[in-house]
Amino acid sequence: MSYLEYTLKTTPTGLRKALYFNWGLALLLTTVAGIGFLMLFSVAGGSLSPWAEPQMKRFAVGFALMFFVAMVPVWFWRNMSALAYLAALMLLVAVEFAGIEGKGAQRWIDLGFIRLQPSELMKITLVMVLAAYYDWLPMSRVSHPVWVFFPAVLILTPVALVLRQPDLGTSILLITGGAILMFIAGVHWAYFAVVIAAVIGMVAAVLQSRGTDWQLLADYQYRRIDTFLDPATDPLGAGYHITQSKIALGSGGWTGRGFMQGTQSRLNFLPEKHTDFIFTTLAEEFGFVGAVTLLVLYGLIIFFCIVSALGNKDRFASLLTLGIAITFFLFFAVNMSMVMGLMPVVGVPLPLVSFGGSAMLILMIGFGLVQSAHIHKPR
Repeated sequence: MSYLEYTLKTTPTGLRKALYFNWGLALLLTTVAGIGFLMLFSVAGGSLSPWAEPQMKRFAVGFALMFFVAMVPVWFWRNMSALAYLAALMLLVAVEFAGIEGKGAQRWIDLGFIRLQPSELMKITLVMVLAAYYDWLPMSRVSHPVWVFFPAVLILTPVALVLRQPDLGTSILLITGGAILMFIAGVHWAYFAVVIAAVIGMVAAVLQSRGTDWQLLADYQYRRIDTFLDPATDPLGAGYHITQSKIALGSGGWTGRGFMQGTQSRLNFLPEKHTDFIFTTLAEEFGFVGAVTLLVLYGLIIFFCIVSALGNKDRFASLLTLGIAITFFLFFAVNMSMVMGLMPVVGVPLPLVSFGGSAMLILMIGFGLVQSAHIHKPR
């Protein structure tokens, strides 16, 4: 019996698929999204518009997409991974010529019914193609230089396109997520030691290039670095965002000021309160307890993914699940570190909580892939 025949014979159908669906994970995702709805309702002054209501509709669509993707056998997504990656890459190229500009960056494509951010799609398709690659590659070749070069190209090609938009935050997520997945797949640690040394050299080059003809970053990105190192140097300019964020975080105390009682957000001191800095609104209104509660929910989602991956004998499905979990972890880890002043502000949204269309829908598709891997694993 061929592998395909065996897969088709053992694939669950109908009611069994719904029973195998990880409803605990779905409940956690819905709970986190519900917290996002409350926060968007709060920052709008007690109104469902303009943020909470559209976010609810997007989550409903996203949940339906997750369920649909979950019902499709995981072997289909393995076969489609290269095509999905190439489609996302083509969309990134299209941004160069037909992209929509906003806040100094050209990152979106208007499809009529949604403004799609192809870099968000690339986060998922990159995980798919890397998982498929290491599923195909024999373990004996994983650390061979020739076979390490190819996935490096798969990672760095979209990174180069995303940096042109410019979008430093997404570029960091793509490189970090791809590198971690390569390490999990079995690539020798020495490669990563070389890369870390190269990154240190690149950081030095970036700092040295400032103000020269070969400047490597945009001026606003250098201002973000200055703000990260010392926000007090320009509290009303480049340091305004992080200064107000820290005030909001500190004023929440242990239990917070209460729902819709946050002064920093309600009096509009807190910038981007419905997107990048929504975590500070949560911390101000619900305090340390509320912030830790959200962090625990995020941790449980990661835990569910890891347990599912470790129990899956299919290498592609296991790597795919871990890759999505890594991407999700980097999302909230970078956002929380950013608003607390532990990292420069790089414009990464808080998953399932920040207002946004592309990020919400594509993340739910990613968890649909996790569910597909869980439903269709060998039993």
